[in-house]
Amino acid sequence: MSATLDLAKQLIELPSVTPEDKGCQEIIAKRLEKLGFKIEHLPFENVSNLWAQLGNEGPLFIFAGHTDVVPAGPLDEWSFDPFTAQVHDGFLYGRGAADMKSSLAAMITATERFLEDHKPRGRLGFLISSDEEGQAINGTRKVVETLLNRSIQIDYCLVGEPSSSISLGDTIKIGRRGSLSCKLKIIGIKGHIAYPHLASNPIHAALPALKKLMEIEWDSGNEVFPPTSFQISNIHAGVGADNVIPGSMEIDFNLRFSTEIDAETIKKAVIETLDQDDINYETQWHLSGEPFITTKPELINVVTESVSEVTGITPQQSTSGGTSDGRFISPAGAQVVEFGPCNATIHKINECIEIKDIELLSCVYETILRKLA
Repeated sequence: MSATLDLAKQLIELPSVTPEDKGCQEIIAKRLEKLGFKIEHLPFENVSNLWAQLGNEGPLFIFAGHTDVVPAGPLDEWSFDPFTAQVHDGFLYGRGAADMKSSLAAMITATERFLEDHKPRGRLGFLISSDEEGQAINGTRKVVETLLNRSIQIDYCLVGEPSSSISLGDTIKIGRRGSLSCKLKIIGIKGHIAYPHLASNPIHAALPALKKLMEIEWDSGNEVFPPTSFQISNIHAGVGADNVIPGSMEIDFNLRFSTEIDAETIKKAVIETLDQDDINYETQWHLSGEPFITTKPELINVVTESVSEVTGITPQQSTSGGTSDGRFISPAGAQVVEFGPCNATIHKINECIEIKDIELLSCVYETILRKLA
C-alpha cells in the first residue's frame, strides 16, 4: 500500500462530519511537525483549524483544504460502511474519499518527498479547517483574518478541492462564482379553505413574483464566468391539512453570480420585483462569498505545466461549481488555483476515488512544489 493511500484511509476512517475534525488535523500536524513545520492549532468556537508554516522568509506558498465531510446519508444505501475506507476494484470508497481527504493525504506525502532533497526557496504552509462543508464562518475565514492581523501574506495557494471532471487533470479552477442566498417569507392570513374571502393565501400571492424572478436575465457572464443563475431550493407552506389556507410560505433561493454583478445589485432587483406585487414579505439574506478570479499567470502556469507533465492532460481553466474556501484566501491578495480529484461522486452515496489517481495527485503536488517552492 502506498503512503498516500494509507494516509487517505486513516483520514477517511475518522467520521469528521462537519464541523467535527475527529483527530484528522492531529494526524496531519504530527507528520508536518516531523518535517520542521511550526504547528499552530487555531480553534474558533466548535471548529478546528490548523496552521502550519515552514520558513520565515520569501514568498509563501500554501496548501489549503478541509477535514470535515458532509453527512453520509442512509447507511444501508452504501455498498460499504462510509467510514471504513474500503478498497474495491481499483477504487477507494468512503465519505471524504474525493472531497477531500485524498487530496490532504497527497499534499502531505508530496511535501514529505519534496523536503527529502530540497530546501524551499521561500516559505511553505498548510491551512486546514473543519468548517468548509458547513457554515464556513469559523474556519478558513477566521484563520485568514488572524494571519492578516499578524501581517502574514499568502502569495500562492493551491486548494485541493475535487476540480477534475472525467479524468484527473482535465480541469483546474482559477476562480469561483459568488453565492447569495435568501430566505423569503410571504405572509398571508390563515383560514378555512372553503372560505377564501376570509383568508389570504401566501402561495397564490408568491407564484407571480417567483415567476418574475425566475425570468430575470441577471447578466450574460463574461470570458471567465457563466451567466448568473437563480435557483429555488426549498418551498414550505401549510400545516399538513388539505382544508387549511396557510398563514405563511417560506422560499429558499440562491444566486450564483459572476463578476458582472454584485450582491447589493441583486438584492435591489429582488426587492423591486417583489414590490411590484401587493404582497407582504420578509427577507433574510446570506452572502457566502463574493466571486473571485486569479488573473496573474504564475501559479496558473505552474499548476497547468505540472498537471500536464504527470497526467499527460492539459487542463481546462474553469470557474464553475460551488463555492470553496478560496473565496476567503483570494481577497487577501493570494493567487489561488484549485486542483484535485474527479468530482463525479462527491456528496453522493458510495463516494469514491480511483486508487491510481491518489498517487498521481501526490505526484502533481510534488511537481508544483519543485517548480514553485
